[in-house]
Amino acid sequence: MSEPDEVLDCRGQRCPLPVINLARRVPGLPAGAVVRVLADDPAAAVDIPAWCRMRGHEFLAAHPHAGPAYDVRV
Repeated sequence: MSEPDEVLDCRGQRCPLPVINLARRVPGLPAGAVVRVLADDPAAAVDIPAWCRMRGHEFLAAHPHAGPAYDVRV
């Protein structure tokens, strides 16, 4: 697992807060940056990839044993 440009810790937050916080953070990042979202809400496994598809960002990977964590390229 390579190091992301940014880590967004959303552990303990319930749906839809991880996606909302990701959406708020993305505008401040340069194109091509990788954000790792730490989110232990089970809905994040579906919500984050779906948000990427809707917003045109690239969902890179899910790391189920690392937080769990989700990598997104903006």
